[in-house]
Amino acid sequence: MDESRLNEIITMFDGGLAKAASVSDIEALKVDFLGKKGHVTSLFKEMGKVAAEDRPAFGEKINKVKERVESGIKEFEKKISEKAVSEKINSSYCDVTLPGKFHEIGHRHPISTTIAEIVEIFGRLGFSVSEGPEIETDYINFDALNVFEWHPARDMQDSFYAGPNAVLRTHTSGVQIRTMLENEPPIKIVAPGRVYRFDEVDASHSPVFHQVEGLLVDKNTNFAAFKGIISSFCREFFGADKKVVFRPSYFPFTEPSAEVDVECINCKGRGCGVCKNSGFLEVMGAGMVHPNVLRNGNIDPEIYRGFAFGMGVERIAMLRYAVRDIRDFYVNDLRVLSQFK
Repeated sequence: MDESRLNEIITMFDGGLAKAASVSDIEALKVDFLGKKGHVTSLFKEMGKVAAEDRPAFGEKINKVKERVESGIKEFEKKISEKAVSEKINSSYCDVTLPGKFHEIGHRHPISTTIAEIVEIFGRLGFSVSEGPEIETDYINFDALNVFEWHPARDMQDSFYAGPNAVLRTHTSGVQIRTMLENEPPIKIVAPGRVYRFDEVDASHSPVFHQVEGLLVDKNTNFAAFKGIISSFCREFFGADKKVVFRPSYFPFTEPSAEVDVECINCKGRGCGVCKNSGFLEVMGAGMVHPNVLRNGNIDPEIYRGFAFGMGVERIAMLRYAVRDIRDFYVNDLRVLSQFK
């Protein structure tokens, strides 16, 4: 084999490369010259015909031909790639004077907003935030709060049990017991969190909802102080012009107990379907902490007194935002949620 064969292959390759205009053309050149039956590959197969003493020199020449072909193909592919990028840039004209596209960002859920505002108002009144586990013992969730196994109030809170002595908490009142057991008075806390009850889903009920409980324990607190703090919160949250009414009620963990009503936001006290023509809406249950509950929290009721309150966040949010169906908070429908920015 002489060198004319090598020169002929280089000439053929240069001619093919000069005519190539696309990726498919260069792929065809790869097959013709570097494929299993390609021109360069066939040169290596013919090495056996070369005299033994000439093989190293001839092999070096064949490698140079191969490198020449590979570098030519690589250079062509680079040019094709750069050309494609250039064409894409040129075809994608951008007018930098046009306004940018608006990308809507997320915002707080109305339930989170309501909790944050409740906590912020009580924070200004000197209350700190305390939290507890969502899976509670029967004792903390019921017994320590004066709700014994035989107590009828227990039937009002159908529970999800997670074990023989474990329940998904039906209220965040258990945080009050834990706080009293872990801290010396004075105590002044609010306890926001998720709670669970075996309720059928409808416009006003959900098996999972949120509460904010509050507790104040000190030597000199009394019902007047309780009324003053709760009234301040209601007027701050619902409006300074809203009337606040305390109605006698019953809760096993407070004595005396009261329901707290606020002048109807919808009719401003005149009476409507929302407030059942009463002119007022119930917003929370509250009262002075029962002596038994203080004892269960290792606090002497002869020395200390306290008051507690609890409100359903979804109910408060429904009143605040005039939402008629609690399920609207959980459907993840942007048409609904975007109203609460």
